[in-house]
Amino acid sequence: MAAASERSPNSRQPRRVPPGRPPRDGYGVYIYPNSFFRYEGEWKGGKKHGHGCLVDQDGQVYRGAFHSNKRHGRGQMVFLNGDKYDGDWVRDQRQGHGVLCQADGSTYEGQWHSDVFSGLGSMAHCSGVVYRGMWINGHPAAQATRIVILGPEVMDVAQGSSFSVKVQLQQDDGEVAKSEDGRVLKISAGVRYVQLQAYSEVSFFKVDEDDREMPIQTPFGFDCITYPLSSPKSGGLEPRAALESSRANSPLHEGDLEPALASDALCGQEDPPGGLPGGGCKPCCPEDCQRVERGCAQFMDVRLGPPPPGYHPVLFLGGVHKKAGNSPRSCLGPMRTAPTTQDPPGGSRPDGAAVAELAAAAFPGEYVIMVRDVTTPPFLGRVLPTAFKHLRVSAEGAWPRPHIPGEGPGTPS
Repeated sequence: MAAASERSPNSRQPRRVPPGRPPRDGYGVYIYPNSFFRYEGEWKGGKKHGHGCLVDQDGQVYRGAFHSNKRHGRGQMVFLNGDKYDGDWVRDQRQGHGVLCQADGSTYEGQWHSDVFSGLGSMAHCSGVVYRGMWINGHPAAQATRIVILGPEVMDVAQGSSFSVKVQLQQDDGEVAKSEDGRVLKISAGVRYVQLQAYSEVSFFKVDEDDREMPIQTPFGFDCITYPLSSPKSGGLEPRAALESSRANSPLHEGDLEPALASDALCGQEDPPGGLPGGGCKPCCPEDCQRVERGCAQFMDVRLGPPPPGYHPVLFLGGVHKKAGNSPRSCLGPMRTAPTTQDPPGGSRPDGAAVAELAAAAFPGEYVIMVRDVTTPPFLGRVLPTAFKHLRVSAEGAWPRPHIPGEGPGTPS
């Protein structure tokens, strides 16, 4: 009979895990061969099950719940690009509720499905845009797709007057994108760019070589060139000072205009005294950028400035296009025929203050207001298309607009 202290060869021995195999149950550490994955945590039946920490070959780290080798339950993950997620997981995908803090500073909190934003959620984008609402397959369900400038098809304003521009962000169906705040919109202006058929080199503004730029296409059937906005609070010269500063400049067409009206201060050929740009009013944009609130924005106290340096107004003299012998250089201004000292408009000559106000304002004519999406960086990588509004500047008792060959009735034969 064998001694009691001797072990039977059939007695149960502790199992030793062969090298290269993961733990069977309990807590353990395992490094997967050929992949450099490292897992430390709980095991069940040879699978990751329970709480643990997984580091992949790229250095991405997941800490949280596992079920049958998959991330399942509550967990946090730090991604290779610096993004951090804290929330629910289902079979290795983010699903349920979770918070994603992106490396660029953007944050999303809300519902997930199949690893993308899906359901109710809010995003605070690094650009300052905030979207609150439904998400479908990673995209906002009520996202703005266009900018719309409200008002009539053609806005009419008096020369030298300020005006307001109301803007909406709209969805494809025309509904206001009220779920969106913070997108940055910038307002700018352009003046109609016209090349007359009789004199192809003539436009309403003759632009110096160094200041030339490509015309901007508009949806109104004509192109425009950029034109400055100005603010009455910009610190520019008052109308009387503009008149006085203009007297030292020579007229562009002798005998056709008052010196102040035809001076370089108006035409932008030279800077007037004091170092201000031509026109006596320093061009600047009056709060030219606005952030959207609930899909809406408004620009207040918008005003067209005088022609900038390098822009020389072309004033059309009576009958300039009726005679082939007329010189194109006698044309000096958009949308108006210049009065003469012998034949002033209305039978009387304007006083100095009125003339100076005209010198510090845009000519009557056709302009364009543009509102652009300048959100930086673009919200979800998309920039909204620029919105346009046709603007017509006129004055009481304004001189008649010259006829442009090829436009409407009365085309000279």
